[in-house]
Amino acid sequence: MGLSLALNSARSALLATSSQIAASTRNIAGANDPNYSRKVVSLVSGAGGTTVVVTRASDAALFTRKLSASSAAAEGQALLDGLTALSRTVGDTSDAGSPAARLGTLNAALQAAANRPDDAGLARTAVESARDLATSLDSAASAVHDARARADQDMADSVARINDLLGQFEQANRAVMRGTASGQDVSDSLDSRDHILSQLSQEIGISVSDRAGGDMAITTDSGVPLFDRGIRTVSFTPTTAFSAGTVGAAVIVDGVPVTGAASPMRLASGRLAGLASLRDESAVTYENQLDAIAGALITTFQEADTRSSTDPNYEGPKAGLFTAGRGSGNAVPISAAGLASRIALNAAADPKAGGTVTALRDGGMNGSDYGANPGKDAAYAGRLRGLVGGLATARSFTPGPPLNETTTLAGFAADSAGWLEATRKTASSDADYQKTLLSRATDALSNAAGVNGDDETALMLQLERSYTASAKILTMVDGLLQNLLTAIR
Repeated sequence: MGLSLALNSARSALLATSSQIAASTRNIAGANDPNYSRKVVSLVSGAGGTTVVVTRASDAALFTRKLSASSAAAEGQALLDGLTALSRTVGDTSDAGSPAARLGTLNAALQAAANRPDDAGLARTAVESARDLATSLDSAASAVHDARARADQDMADSVARINDLLGQFEQANRAVMRGTASGQDVSDSLDSRDHILSQLSQEIGISVSDRAGGDMAITTDSGVPLFDRGIRTVSFTPTTAFSAGTVGAAVIVDGVPVTGAASPMRLASGRLAGLASLRDESAVTYENQLDAIAGALITTFQEADTRSSTDPNYEGPKAGLFTAGRGSGNAVPISAAGLASRIALNAAADPKAGGTVTALRDGGMNGSDYGANPGKDAAYAGRLRGLVGGLATARSFTPGPPLNETTTLAGFAADSAGWLEATRKTASSDADYQKTLLSRATDALSNAAGVNGDDETALMLQLERSYTASAKILTMVDGLLQNLLTAIR
């Protein structure tokens, strides 16, 4: 081997080894960073000599799977958090403050009063139980409104974060394109861009596609463009307050609604999708059930007009122990919408409002023509027994799927509480499953593109030995050249 050839070989080996050592040093430094991808050095020989090319380990299929799993996990967690808060606030059938439990307490108090109609204390207990039930329904409805308001505000926060991340992505994408065009090392810029995509996928389900020159396009999982050579507008108008029947605004991406029942390209995953599902579906479904309970209570306790239907003064049934709230009079509501947040105790039977508890036994809260016990017989139990029977009578409930059914009022209240808990448990199971998928996808990507600290340390030792060997060759060639020059002289 000629000395010049040996010299060039040693120099090339030193160049390659020093570049590999630098890459290995970067890898060891980034070993604990979950967003870092292993850097790989390649030597490319050409007419201009040997060129060092730094690439990064990656797996497009695994990264896409991780993005999808991240979106699904974020959606499930957002829905679970909302349902858990709602369930904790409203309670279930085992909670003494829940509507179902309060209804059971009222039924027992009415039965006791029916057995002792002359006992004003038992009548007062029944009236107070009715007050507690009305309060419980109102509190439950308020909890629903609060849950919807929180979800709406979280949606606004999520949209703001999406817009911020899209701005960061645009800068990172430009850095990749500039570096690619000039032949520079863009591996760190690619890591930064992927990290932004991972964060974005938590807020909204996305799909990505690579383009020539290092460019990348992003769409929602439903196909609406988010980034296509430029940022697309994502907008949302928060709702200031929620009440029964309030419809929250939709999230708009590039002019297309992506949340809400009217959305033509609805989001399938991401935190936004979970929040929208809670705000527009689960919470509304539960509120409709609460309204159905309130409507059935008003109907069950209504008072009948004792006049003949042919009497010109006949007015028909009116609300009795329960009314549709302040300002509604004693009319029996036609629609149940919003009743849970308005139902109230009739002032005529409320001692705190100047009423008398015996009106529960005798009727007449709407005047003498609505009295069931004109003689005020203290032993009269007919109306009280009728109310107990009314609570035990099966009726049709149509608050919407899945609880359109025929059952007793107590049965429906229990089914409603059971539905809420079952929905929460299902959301919990789904969230756990999606978290497991995300963990596995993350581990698989880490195994394929991440850094193993032990392997990198071992590689570093090998590279140091190789560097030492190349340096010795240079030293030997240098000595031979010196000897040659000495001999020539």
